Amino acid sequence: MSDLPPLAILAARVGATLKERGQTVAVTESSAGGLVSAALLAIPGASAFFLGGAVVYTRRAGKALLGLTPADVAGLRGETEPYAALVANRVRQQLRATWGLAESGAAGPSGSPYGDAPGHVCLAVAGAETSTRTIATGEAERALNMDLFARHLLALFDNVLQAQA
Repeated sequence: MSDLPPLAILAARVGATLKERGQTVAVTESSAGGLVSAALLAIPGASAFFLGGAVVYTRRAGKALLGLTPADVAGLRGETEPYAALVANRVRQQLRATWGLAESGAAGPSGSPYGDAPGHVCLAVAGAETSTRTIATGEAERALNMDLFARHLLALFDNVLQAQA
């Protein structure tokens, strides 16, 4: 996992691309706990591209912050690519952003109630296209996984942005 650049480097690269293109982003996180939003907001001039974010850690938060209904999540569970795509699209639509980002995972030290091992995360980037990815870090240390989840999400977003160039 050490091949990923630091979070600040990834955020700066993404932020510069968004500013250059006049595009915006909205973020929903679960197990990354707000690290993606914090990294993007640490960039001077973030108000030009960052529209908002939410830590959606429970079903109650999904209902309150994203307006998710039982019908929206019927047949879905957290920590899957379809769920990550749903919430990435929802936050993008609600904030009228060019892009929506989402992650849903099990940071550890134990696995999730769904049976996923610690270090399992599903990522989604929604916009002109939707791209999803599942990552297994193989780690059980919570803070390390939170950082890795955030870095993987920004790296995926950077790849999607660069493919659009």
